[in-house]
Amino acid sequence: MAEIYITDLQVSARYGVNRATPWRWAKSRSDFPKPICLSPGCTRWKLAEIEAWEESKAKDHRP
Repeated sequence: MAEIYITDLQVSARYGVNRATPWRWAKSRSDFPKPICLSPGCTRWKLAEIEAWEESKAKDHRP
């Protein structure tokens, strides 16, 4: 199965935050997935890594 990559706009829309927020999270949070440079001027996040991060956050908040 091919890897799916998403843009900073897609990441920010997913969480309802400003476009700059995923970049800030990538720099300041050790657990947030790091973006991958696919080519000059083309940086994306792996959807599978974003989903895994979401799952880990959901487990942290379960009673």
